[in-house]
Amino acid sequence: MNFIESLKKKAKENKKTIVLPETMDERVIKACEIILEEEIADIILIGNKANIKEKFPNYNIENAFFIDPNTYYCTEELINTLVELRKNKGMTYEDAKNLLLTDYMYYACMLVKTGRADGVVSGACHSTANTLRPALQIIKSNREDNFVSAFFLMDTNNVELGSNGVFIFADCGLVEYPTSEELSNIAGMSAESFKLLVGDEPRVAMLSYSTKGSVKRDYVDKVIEATNLAHEKYPNYLIDGELQLDAAIIPEVAKTKAKDSEVAGNANVLVFPNLDAGNIGYKLVERFAHAKAYGPITQGMAAPINDLSRGCDVEEIVGTVAITVIQAQQ
Repeated sequence: MNFIESLKKKAKENKKTIVLPETMDERVIKACEIILEEEIADIILIGNKANIKEKFPNYNIENAFFIDPNTYYCTEELINTLVELRKNKGMTYEDAKNLLLTDYMYYACMLVKTGRADGVVSGACHSTANTLRPALQIIKSNREDNFVSAFFLMDTNNVELGSNGVFIFADCGLVEYPTSEELSNIAGMSAESFKLLVGDEPRVAMLSYSTKGSVKRDYVDKVIEATNLAHEKYPNYLIDGELQLDAAIIPEVAKTKAKDSEVAGNANVLVFPNLDAGNIGYKLVERFAHAKAYGPITQGMAAPINDLSRGCDVEEIVGTVAITVIQAQQ
C-alpha cells in the first residue's frame, strides 16, 4: 500500500464532511467524484447545483450535498452569526451578507464554525491569503498562544530518505519570518502532525546553511535558539539543529558533519528558517523529484482548514481531503 492509499484508508475509518468551495474548477469537481466513489469523505459543494452540473456534465457528483448560498435556508443564520463573531471589528449585516454571498471560502468556514461541516479544502484557484484569511478570522487557533502554522506533506517516492520517502516540510505556506519562539512551535507542531498522519517517529531537523557552528551569523543563532527552545517545550520528540539539508537527510554526510546527532542523516520533518526557503524548497522537490506535495496543511487551527497550491493536480486535492478528514477525526 502506497502512502496516499494509507491516508485514504485512515480517512474511511471515520468519514467526515468536507467543504469544497471552488466549484468553478474542474480539478476540484473531478477530485470530488473520486472522493465520493472511494468513500473517503462526505462532500459539500458550494454553488448552484444545476449550473455546476451543466458546466461539468461528465462527472458523477450526484452524491455530493450542494449548497447555494443564495437559496440555502441557513444563510440568514450564518450572516447573523458572522456579524456577532466580527462585530468588534466593525462587521455590519450588509458586510456579512456580501461576504457570504460572494466569497464561498467565508461561507465554507461558517459551515464549519456552526457545526455543519468538519473541514474545508480550498486554494486550487485562489491564493493562500484568500484561503486562509477567512479561516484565521472565523475558525481561529486552538492554542493558548493563538499560533497557527502550515506544512506540506511530501511523498518523494525515494524510500531511502525520510520515512519511506515521506517528509513534512514546514513552514512553507504561512509564517513568513518566524521568530525563534515561533520556529520552536513549528518544530513541535510539525512533529505532532507527522505522528498523526504518518504514524512513524518524527525526527525533526532545524535547517540552516550552517551545521553545528560551521557558520557564525545572527540568522544561524536564531535557529540554534529555536532548537534549544524546542528541546524544552517538546522533550518527547527528537529535534536537532542547526543542520544543513544534506546533513539532515543523508547518513554519510551526517557522519562527517554531525556524528553525535540522533536526527542527522535520518530526518523526516524539515523545519525551514523562513517562508522563502520553505516555499522554494518544497517546489524544487515537487518539480525536480516529481514528488507529490499535499498542502499547505494548517496546524493549530480549531478545525482543519487546508490550502492547495494553485498548481495542484487532482490526486493532490484528493490526498489533501483525506488529510483533512484525519485531522478532523482528532
